Amino acid sequence: MSFEVLILLIALALLFDFMNGFHDAANSIATVVSTGVLRPQWAVLWAAFFNFVAYFLFPLKVAATIGKGTIDPSIVDHYVIFGALMGAVVWNGITWWYGIPSSSSHALIGGLVGAAVAKSGTDSLISSGLVKTISFIVVSPLLGMLLGSLLMLAVAWIFFRTAPRKVDKWFRRLQLVSASLYSLGHGGNDAQKTAGIIWMLLIAVTASNPEIVPDWMRATKDHLPTWVVVGCYVMIGCGTMFGGWRIVKTMGQKITKLKPVGGFCAETGGAMTLFLATAFGIPVSTTHTITGAIVGVGSCHNAKAVRWGVAGNIVWAWVLTIPCSAFVAAIAYEVARRAL
Repeated sequence: MSFEVLILLIALALLFDFMNGFHDAANSIATVVSTGVLRPQWAVLWAAFFNFVAYFLFPLKVAATIGKGTIDPSIVDHYVIFGALMGAVVWNGITWWYGIPSSSSHALIGGLVGAAVAKSGTDSLISSGLVKTISFIVVSPLLGMLLGSLLMLAVAWIFFRTAPRKVDKWFRRLQLVSASLYSLGHGGNDAQKTAGIIWMLLIAVTASNPEIVPDWMRATKDHLPTWVVVGCYVMIGCGTMFGGWRIVKTMGQKITKLKPVGGFCAETGGAMTLFLATAFGIPVSTTHTITGAIVGVGSCHNAKAVRWGVAGNIVWAWVLTIPCSAFVAAIAYEVARRAL
């Protein structure tokens, strides 16, 4: 492996990070745009700013889970990393094109699994890390739904005698706070996933080809260079600024009709879920989380207020993300191994 190949793989990882922000911008801004609190161009700038601010708030527990707790680090090489990233990038591109709110996080996990199995079989997988991640495919939307519902019920009870116009005015302002909290959670969890991939790559290259790695790029199991983390937070923020508008429409309008109070409850419930997961180093899907919170808020009004057909299509995308991205990653690994 050459230094040029290392740089290209880092660039591919940062491209995925940009796509993650682009693809998942809807998670942060869909509610605040659909309720009319912010115009789209201001909403993406607001979200991107708090994506980056998360760098100063969250320790690198999620990056450690991705970099050291998903697949056996000893089998990692540039072919595995290439396969994993291609699996995630291709699946993100497909789901963005069709406006499907799938998980960039689970696309990356699926990519790692597919490339690792293609190289060394299932023995290369670390079951504890994968079980923790896969279980939150179910837990994060359910927790988001529960917290969103409870917040909506609490707000309805507290403001029972308040004029709807006054409630709307207050929560239009409060939704700026909830949107910033959710963007903090999005940046804190998702940017670290790409940092974990680069960490995994640098550890492998530092161990196998130390002569091609400059001192400022070297990583160990206990050290990740600061430039990697800063770069990942900057790239996810840039991706968010461009916004995946196809998915914004699905998240903000097609699942249920939101008002500012509902947007506030959904974003706050989702943010609480993301903060909790990040504190425990669990890579969760911000897409799953906010979708569950939006469904929870909508169902508080009336079960018929939720378009369950749209929600069902989203769930199918969740189920297919890991196996499909794993399949693409396995093919990409074999192509790279034979061609390069």
